[in-house]
Amino acid sequence: MNKTLLAHVSLFTAMVIYAAGFTIIKEVTPQYLSPAGFVALRVLGTTPLLWITGLFFFEKIERKDFGKIALLSLCGVTINQSFFIKGMSLTSPINGAIIMITCPLLVLILGNIILKEKITWQKLCGILIGLGGALLLILSNTISNTKTDSPIGDLLIFINALSWGTFLVLVTPLMKKYHPVTILKWSFLMSIPILVPLGIPNLLEVNFNSFDGKTIFDILFVIVGVTFIAYLMNIFALKALSPTVVSAYIYTQPIMAAVIALVLGKDILGWQQIVSAILIFTGVLLASQKKTVIDNSTVT
Repeated sequence: MNKTLLAHVSLFTAMVIYAAGFTIIKEVTPQYLSPAGFVALRVLGTTPLLWITGLFFFEKIERKDFGKIALLSLCGVTINQSFFIKGMSLTSPINGAIIMITCPLLVLILGNIILKEKITWQKLCGILIGLGGALLLILSNTISNTKTDSPIGDLLIFINALSWGTFLVLVTPLMKKYHPVTILKWSFLMSIPILVPLGIPNLLEVNFNSFDGKTIFDILFVIVGVTFIAYLMNIFALKALSPTVVSAYIYTQPIMAAVIALVLGKDILGWQQIVSAILIFTGVLLASQKKTVIDNSTVT
């Protein structure tokens, strides 16, 4: 399997994990853990896993790169995790999903500004087609009619999308020098002094002995799957794909969530899901193509 295909498989797998995690996170917080407490637990659980894995990929970080990794830690871990969890506790799942799919557009713009990555008509069309497919699926979802959204929650989710997009762009140059595990283990370690003190008060009040088997599984899934494995798969894909392509896979999350709902018998298959799937995967395919005639034309 070539590197490009493996990168796409990694991203697809990560999106499946994220789609499942979206529901599972809502099961854990705020019922069992506060947003800050859950984020602290994720960081405390994931950091040792990354450092143990890092024993097999030992690399020495150049002193000049520690500042860059600190910025990655701020964007990709501290802001990304804390703002997402807190934002989702204040807004509705539909609002959160709609705002998160702005990430590929943000990455397209940031990639052009920071990495001087050309915005080709093909990439732009792919992003917009994928955006249309994701919006069709999300807006056709009428399962929830509750008003749980708030402007503050929406703003936090948007900041989360912006921080993750910034992370994807800024980490790309460092991927040429270091292994993904090396970057992530330092990024998570540097986030501990900020995230853990914010969550410790809640964690000290939690009676973990009262958690049933399902709750424990949910927490472990978020730590090992959604955080440890999915982070690695995302950053691994950046070795073979551009930040724009990696971020475009966010559009597949509504499809994955719909598939999971179908498997669990909580939803039925309609024309919206079918059309959305076609639009989304067409968009990702267009955005990921490199050598085409259209690539010679850039958006001005």
